Amino acid sequence: MQNPYELGLDRNAANFVNLSPLSFIERTASIYPERLAVVHGDTRRSWGEVFTRCRKLASALNKRGIGLGDTVAIMLPNIPEMLEVHFGVPASGAVLNTLNVRLDADAIAFMLQHGQAKLVITDREFSDTVKKALRLCPVRPIVIDVDDLYYEGGELLGEKNYEAFLEEGDADFEWKLPDDEWQAISLNYTSGTTGNPKGVVYHHRGAYLNGICNIVAWDMGKHPVYLWTLPMFHCNGWCFPWTLAAAAGTSVCLRAVRPEPIFKAIKEEKVNHFCGAPIVLNMLNNSPAEMKAGITHLVKVMVAGAAPPAAVIEGMERMGFNVTHVYGLTETFGPCVSCVWQDRWEDASVEEKARLKARQGVRYPMQQGLMVADPTNMQPVPQDGKTLGEVFMRGNLVMKGYLKNPAASEEAFAGGWFHSGDLAVWHEDGYIEIKDRSKDIVISGGENISTIEVEDVLYRHPAVMEAAVVARPDAKWGETPCAYVTLKPQFEGEVKEEEIIAFCKTQMAGYKVPRTIVFGPLPKTSTGKIQKFILRNQAKELGSLS
Repeated sequence: MQNPYELGLDRNAANFVNLSPLSFIERTASIYPERLAVVHGDTRRSWGEVFTRCRKLASALNKRGIGLGDTVAIMLPNIPEMLEVHFGVPASGAVLNTLNVRLDADAIAFMLQHGQAKLVITDREFSDTVKKALRLCPVRPIVIDVDDLYYEGGELLGEKNYEAFLEEGDADFEWKLPDDEWQAISLNYTSGTTGNPKGVVYHHRGAYLNGICNIVAWDMGKHPVYLWTLPMFHCNGWCFPWTLAAAAGTSVCLRAVRPEPIFKAIKEEKVNHFCGAPIVLNMLNNSPAEMKAGITHLVKVMVAGAAPPAAVIEGMERMGFNVTHVYGLTETFGPCVSCVWQDRWEDASVEEKARLKARQGVRYPMQQGLMVADPTNMQPVPQDGKTLGEVFMRGNLVMKGYLKNPAASEEAFAGGWFHSGDLAVWHEDGYIEIKDRSKDIVISGGENISTIEVEDVLYRHPAVMEAAVVARPDAKWGETPCAYVTLKPQFEGEVKEEEIIAFCKTQMAGYKVPRTIVFGPLPKTSTGKIQKFILRNQAKELGSLS
C-alpha cells in the first residue's frame, strides 16, 4: 500500500526554498533598512545601504563574467568591505575565498592558483605580500583595491579601487538564492598540517544553519552589537557575518586587535558580544585597571582555539564578562561544539566555574552528532572522563569536502563521521574535553601552525641535521612552536639559538617562527621514528613562556 503522506504532497516553490544566508540580509534590509549595520571609524552604514552595496558588488562581478563555479579571493582586515563580500560574492554565484592575512607570499600564491581565483580584492596593508604572490601566479587574476581611509602606507596594485568597481554594478540587481543549498558558498584553507593546505568547501545550507546556531547557542537576543576582534578570514569569521545579518545586529570593525580600541569600542558603541582566541582574553585581563573601568553593561565573550586556561576565564569573569567556550575546526564551519552552561553550576565557586567552562562541551543545536570514539573501530569510548578517544562529528555543520582532493575527503569521512584528529575524554554528563592533538598542530593566538612546515624550514639551515617541532605553553599566545634540533657534528657548539630563530624569520610568517630552540639528540623508536610525545612532555616541563 502506498504511503498516503507521499501522495500529492511534493515539494514545490510554495513550500520549499533552498537554505542560504543570503536570505538573512534581504530580510533584515527590508525590515530594518535604517538600522545601523556597520561602524568603521566615522563611517556608519545602515542595513539598507549595505544591502545595496552587496547587490552592486554581485552585479559588477557578473558583468566581469564571474559567476557560478568561479572563485573570488579576498585579502582584507576586519573592515566594512570584508562584511560586504560575504553576501555580494555568493550572490553573484561565485565562491568566496577569504585569505589568511598572516600568511606569506608563497602560501597566498598557492591558494590563488589552487582555487583558480578569477578576481582578488585586497587592502593596501597587505600589498607587499599580495604583490609577491601575484608574481608567482602564471595567470594573474583581476585585482581590485580597497583604499581604506583609516590606513596609511602600502600601495595600490589593481586596475581600480573597490568603490569604483561597485559603480560598475546595478543597485537594483536581481537578488537570487542558489538553485541548490548544497552549492558551494565559500572556500577556506587549512593550515597545511601535512604539506600544502587543503581547501575546505562550505555549502549554503551549513552557512545558514551555523549562522542561526550562533544566535541560539549564545543567546544573542535582538540587535546585538558585535566587535570584530575575530578575523573575518578565519572560517568566515566563524559564520558571524551571516549571523549578524540574521539578527539585524551591528558590526563594529577593528583593523588591529589592541586593548585600547577594544575597551573604547565596548564603552562608546555599547558592544555586547565579541569572539577571539585565548590570547585576546589574556591581553584584556592584563590591561591597566583604568582602561577596564567604566563598563556598565553585560559583555558576552566567545572563545575558541587552544583550550583557554581556567585562570584566563576566571579573570574575564571577575571583570564582569560572561565567557562561553566553543570548539570546532575549519571543516565544521568553525564552532560546532559549545560548553553549554547548566543552572546547577550557578552556585559553584569562580574557580570551579572556570574549570567547567574550559571544557569543549556538547554539540551545537543544529549539529546532528558528536562522539568520542576509538578510531580503529568507531566504537564510542566510556563516558568516564578518563578514556581517550578521537572526536567525531556528523551533520549539517560539516564541510562538503576538500577541493580537488577526493582521497583526503574520503579519509576524513570514513565510517560516516568526520574525523577531527583531536583526542579527548567524554565526561558522564556528555561534555567532551580535549586532551591532545593527534595531528601535532600548534595553536598560537588562535592560528594553526603546521609543525611539518616549521621542521621543513629548520632542515634548510646548513647546520641542522635533525629537527622536530612541538607546542610549548605560552602565557600570551596559548602555545608557540618549540624546536628540538640536532646539529651536524662540525657545527656543534658553534650555532646559537638566536641564529636559528633569525634564519626562520627569513623563511616564514613571523607567528610560525619557534620561540624556543633546544639542542641535542632526538628520542627515537627502534625503527628511527622521532618520539614526539616525549618532546611534548619535555616542552611542558620547560614551563610557560611569558
